[in-house]
Amino acid sequence: MSKQTKKYRSKFFRVAVEGATTDGRKIERSWIEQMAATYSANTYGSRVWVEHLRSLLPDSPFRAYGSVLAAKAEEVTVAGETKLALFVQIDPTDDLVNMVNVQKQKLYTSVEVQENFAGTGKAYLMGVAVTDTPASLGTEMLAFAAQNPDASPLKARKTNPDTLFSAAELVDIELDEVAPAAPPARSFSDRIKGMFKPVTPAPPPADEDDEGLQRFASLLTDMDEQMVSQQGELVALTARLAESERANQGLRAEFAALKSTVEKTPEFSTQRPPVTGPAGAELTDC
Repeated sequence: MSKQTKKYRSKFFRVAVEGATTDGRKIERSWIEQMAATYSANTYGSRVWVEHLRSLLPDSPFRAYGSVLAAKAEEVTVAGETKLALFVQIDPTDDLVNMVNVQKQKLYTSVEVQENFAGTGKAYLMGVAVTDTPASLGTEMLAFAAQNPDASPLKARKTNPDTLFSAAELVDIELDEVAPAAPPARSFSDRIKGMFKPVTPAPPPADEDDEGLQRFASLLTDMDEQMVSQQGELVALTARLAESERANQGLRAEFAALKSTVEKTPEFSTQRPPVTGPAGAELTDC
């Protein structure tokens, strides 16, 4: 039996706080509220990246390291000031678990924010990055990017010119092992089998699904009966063909014997002897 890899899912952890970004703008409180309210993996599934870098190759060091499952907003106290923070829950890859928990690398996070997502006028969480650059050491980059936006070293890493990166926050990722999903109480095949061999003498009232299953089971029964009937006809046809073949073999044998008898029977008709004439007679052309 093959060994299954353990599956982990993080607890909610803080990834951004309202305030400064890497290009001089500020993450508004309303943006955090909107990101928490609008984020859905079905709308746009955000991934976890290293240093906001993306690679087209799946084996690159800058491949995705997980997916964002959910987001929420909560107030936190930073340096005695109450601010609104964004928390996310992620589904990390094994490499990210090893990177953070074992190697102790990329312990800070930054988020990618699209202020006007898909023309909705609302902010959306486009991605989460792990980095080794904390917010305190990023102050110079914040100032530089604000004064020289075209020369910002992060400019090339943006998926959209309007996308902004938040200041990096120290991350504390706590992982919970995800238990395997419990099997369904009653599978589709079990429900069909139950129609042919009820577990209880009095089955429960049929709902729309059960009625559909009963029609399906009835169809299967009809098909089975037709197959049995066709199989019987095929067996009978095979027997008739075999009997005809035996009859044909007998006729061929009788014909061969008759032909052999005819070929060996001598002819009873006489042939007129040729006229030779007297000896020495000369033949004359007439």
